[in-house]
Amino acid sequence: MPFRYRLQKILNYRENQREEQRLKVQKAQAAVNEAENNIKKNNQAIVDTKNGMRSADPSLYDYYDKFLKHLYEEAERLEQIRQELQEILDEELKKLVKCEQNVKVLEKHKDKNKEIYLQEEKAEELKQFSELGVTRFFRKKTENQQ
Repeated sequence: MPFRYRLQKILNYRENQREEQRLKVQKAQAAVNEAENNIKKNNQAIVDTKNGMRSADPSLYDYYDKFLKHLYEEAERLEQIRQELQEILDEELKKLVKCEQNVKVLEKHKDKNKEIYLQEEKAEELKQFSELGVTRFFRKKTENQQ
């Protein structure tokens, strides 16, 4: 009879949870990467505006200052969003680690049960061979006596 793990459904369920959590982590990581790209774009806009201000007419400096102020406020807002998304990512990673631990616990339990099963099978096989050997011994003994 082949080995059958009695908690296989629970192990499958936990593996499914782990895969779902991996997808959530990937989505959270993508969101953080997108936020970082937005920050880079905003920083590049700040640099471009500063360079444009150097070659602009002095009467437009006031507009450039207002636009730069707006870009710096946008940078602060984007950094805050990135930090919030990073916190979400950290939480999702913690959940993933917990799911990984749950799966590993059951996998170790399954391995131990399989080892015990294999030892029992081996002992049963040895017992059968031993009984077969004893039977042959007595059969040969009776044949030799006759």
